[in-house]
Amino acid sequence: MLLVEGMLGFLLNAVTIVAFLKVRELRTPSNFLVFSLAMADIGISMNASIAAFSSFLRYWPYGSEGCQTHGFHGFITALASIHFMAAIAWDRYHQYCTRTKLQWSSAITLAVFVWLFTAFWAAMPLIGWGEYDYEPLRTCCTLDYTKGDRNYVSYLIPMSIFNMAIQVFVVMSSYQAIAQKFKKTGNPRFNPNTPLKTMLLCWGPYGVLAFYAAVENANLVSPKLRMTSPIFNAFLYALGNENYRGGIWQFLTGEKIEVPQIENKSK
Repeated sequence: MLLVEGMLGFLLNAVTIVAFLKVRELRTPSNFLVFSLAMADIGISMNASIAAFSSFLRYWPYGSEGCQTHGFHGFITALASIHFMAAIAWDRYHQYCTRTKLQWSSAITLAVFVWLFTAFWAAMPLIGWGEYDYEPLRTCCTLDYTKGDRNYVSYLIPMSIFNMAIQVFVVMSSYQAIAQKFKKTGNPRFNPNTPLKTMLLCWGPYGVLAFYAAVENANLVSPKLRMTSPIFNAFLYALGNENYRGGIWQFLTGEKIEVPQIENKSK
């Protein structure tokens, strides 16, 4: 399952990334956020592929330093993915509701901020605030939720607020506002719940597990739970984006597709 997730997520997001780099029409500030999301998700896919290999071996072959690196890499890409989902929602709100287009300076600044901000939170367990350790199957490494001590709780709460709660609020409020705007214009095709449901489906179980570990024994939860965020995000934000989908088709076939002028029109 991890191998399928890793390979499929890598393929879909690699196409998204290369299409952005190769097709000039796709290189817009708004699509740069989709490109940045794909960069984060391809990192998650690579992380899952490493876990798949060690699962095949039935042990972790890279030692304690490899465990820390794997934990940091997985955490920074996961947090970045969540942040870019919120950034795309914020951008689409402005496109549809305020008719304000994202500028390149703002898009680049936002992307740099996201990577630096998530790097900070992912680096904290490396210096003692929180901890990376083997998951119960000992075939990959992540934030150690088995202890549930004061150090874990003090890290978990602010990390979750700044890297999950705020992002869920931004996604929910942005797409609800877009839905109300579309309703007034008589366009019922837009479903504002899809991006939020995708975020909660992919990351909600890990969030519940993390908070459950603060009060109960997390070892009782099956360690086989895995996220499929890279695959869902590729379908929702790249293939589900009429503008981006046309650019991917042009990249793969060389046939130029006429798309609407409004960017990031998601069905």
